[in-house]
Amino acid sequence: MEKQPLQYSTLIYILAVLGLPLCCCAGFGILPSGIAYFIARSELKKFYTNPEIYSNQDNIYTGKIIALVVMIINALYLAYFFYMLYSIGWEALQDPALLQERLKGF
Repeated sequence: MEKQPLQYSTLIYILAVLGLPLCCCAGFGILPSGIAYFIARSELKKFYTNPEIYSNQDNIYTGKIIALVVMIINALYLAYFFYMLYSIGWEALQDPALLQERLKGF
């Protein structure tokens, strides 16, 4: 019996790598990297239930690790973004002069 590859290895890579540049957009890359992580987890569960059928589990492992690292980077950046928003204030983001004044302390 020939082994078949797990289905979503390419999708996992694409979503995980797409999450990295979206980190610069206030941490919104946590969405595609989170989706990639959960797809990889479900694919690995499918592999663990019947390992003699599937062949490319190493690609799924790698995609899961990439998605997890990108998700952690995005979570840290999202926390930093909310900290800056809390410390500077929403009204300072709308007024450039007030923003310059408040950023002198950083």
